Amino acid sequence: MSSHIDERSTQDRPDDAVYAQRTRLRATRWPDAPEDAGWSLGTDLDQLRDLVVHWAESFDWPAQEAALARLPRFRVPLGGLGIHFVHAKAVAPAGPVLPLVLSHGWPDSFWRYSKVIPLLTDPGAHGADPADAFDVVVPDMPGFGYSDRPVGRPLDSIAVAGLWAELMTVLGYERFGAAGGDVGSHVSRCLGLDHPDRVVAVHRTDGGLPVFTGDPADLTPEERTWMEAVAAWSGTEGAYAAIHRTKPQTAAFGLNDSPAGLAAWIVEKLRAWSDCGGDVERSFTKDEILTNITLYWLTGTIGSSMRMYSANAAIPPAQLARRVEVPSGFSIFAGDIVRPPRAWLERTTNMVRMTEPPRGGHFAAFEEPEIYAEELRAFFRPYRAAAA
Repeated sequence: MSSHIDERSTQDRPDDAVYAQRTRLRATRWPDAPEDAGWSLGTDLDQLRDLVVHWAESFDWPAQEAALARLPRFRVPLGGLGIHFVHAKAVAPAGPVLPLVLSHGWPDSFWRYSKVIPLLTDPGAHGADPADAFDVVVPDMPGFGYSDRPVGRPLDSIAVAGLWAELMTVLGYERFGAAGGDVGSHVSRCLGLDHPDRVVAVHRTDGGLPVFTGDPADLTPEERTWMEAVAAWSGTEGAYAAIHRTKPQTAAFGLNDSPAGLAAWIVEKLRAWSDCGGDVERSFTKDEILTNITLYWLTGTIGSSMRMYSANAAIPPAQLARRVEVPSGFSIFAGDIVRPPRAWLERTTNMVRMTEPPRGGHFAAFEEPEIYAEELRAFFRPYRAAAA
């Protein structure tokens, strides 16, 4: 491993930060809510109170932090920023090892892939073929998790893809696979677009928001129906994204100051986007939810993570409409949001495989790690020799 990669602990946080967090949680100034509003107007008041009480009185952050610390984690300077990443190498491989960079989305970090990493690096220990082992690299995007926050303009997905290509060079990987969801789907797409000589294949769990610059008459009925559904979803569920794109700094003042407010902002998305049937704890335990939220709280990265939306909103439509010619695969999970039709994926990528797993949502790698791992194994199997 390159000598300028820092292997020192990246997870240590002073005890007084946790104490201060608990003090703030206990002093939360709760809003009122209409009777029986539930989740219809946003985060449910009673359920958030319950989560906040657990956070303040029972949640064991040091134990959760120690579990994350068992992952092989590092920092490296890239583009003037310290980038935190997991680098987990294949265990007892029985053939060519494929390097794989996994890109997370919002609102999360390397946390998204914490369950699936062992399944990918050591498939033989989990009932799968040892020949399907990966070297797994999971970076925190700039402004997320333990990576540095850009001090100037936020980086867009194109720039982040360039950093990931540089990171894979630093780690000694000339050719590799790329996979991701949410914002990470966009970053993986950009890796395939801008580094096709290095990326052997791209796997994604969504097709991104539709950008079409051609004649609408050329769209299939299924594509038009999907675009109408996306527009309807944006109208009812997309207020958060509009704020992130246009006025992220305004929201950041409150979210960075109030842990209860931060929890409300994030848990509502975990519930709405996961395959939980309206009960968020079907997809995530309280401790899993709070581990994700605590990472945001202790690193102070909610504002910087939201600003990436504004950077991506400035990408020219012509860039967003480019077709990915690198072999592309999609696992469109049953519980995800605005699921794209096959025709759109074929129009926008060199799609060689599409599956529709019967359960799992927007956070599939965390919700259904076994299914997600098998999706990656099956898709990338034909491309292993290309990276050898």
